[in-house]
Amino acid sequence: MTTEVHGLLGFYRSPGGAVAARLVRDRLAALWPMLPGQALLGIGHAAPYLDLWQREAERCIALTPAHGTLAPWPPATAEGQARSASLLAEEEALPFADSSFDRVLLVHGLEAAEHARRMLREVWRVLRDDGRLIVVVPNRLGIWAQLERTPFGHGQPYSAGQLSRLLARHLFRERQREAALFLPPIGLRILSPIATPCEVFGRAILPRLAGVVLLEAEKDLLAAMPAGAPAKRRRVVMPAQASPA
Repeated sequence: MTTEVHGLLGFYRSPGGAVAARLVRDRLAALWPMLPGQALLGIGHAAPYLDLWQREAERCIALTPAHGTLAPWPPATAEGQARSASLLAEEEALPFADSSFDRVLLVHGLEAAEHARRMLREVWRVLRDDGRLIVVVPNRLGIWAQLERTPFGHGQPYSAGQLSRLLARHLFRERQREAALFLPPIGLRILSPIATPCEVFGRAILPRLAGVVLLEAEKDLLAAMPAGAPAKRRRVVMPAQASPA
């Protein structure tokens, strides 16, 4: 990771971080309401969100880049611990076989990746043929990307259009978008009572000014298939005429 994501564990343990996590979780739950029997991989710092699906998932893995700090996950009281695990590994060389997962959640990962192209190539590899990906990134147009007091203020922010085009270049087809964190990243604990109405209002009126962009995409197998060799034009070669005696 080229950019150290500062204070991830401390942020999510703080009251303000808990508010932010709740608002992002609401949007993730809207995109993926249930994942029964699915194999789920979280990359970056996905631990605050994976328990949305942990009980019903077939297995649930939280992968932290090798340079990061391993989050304590799964929670000690979580059901289905035998099917859950956390590990440190290189995001550019995921330690999984091809087509290992049905879903991948990438949060606090893409914006700090040293080689985004390699990471997305690995995500495409480990996803099954009908697999889906959710990427959560700081919104380039939002205030959260401008202030370094939260982890969303570090790394490379993206607009929704930039993120969609990036994924398309790496063989993912966009399915749907969401937006979250319309509150300013200041005084979140105090603003918590009005957080939900602000989110509803922001998504309806000013979706481009959200703090984070959430984009769901699916593995695009057709884009990976070669178009085939171009048809060859037939050349007709006329026999040489004999010169007159």
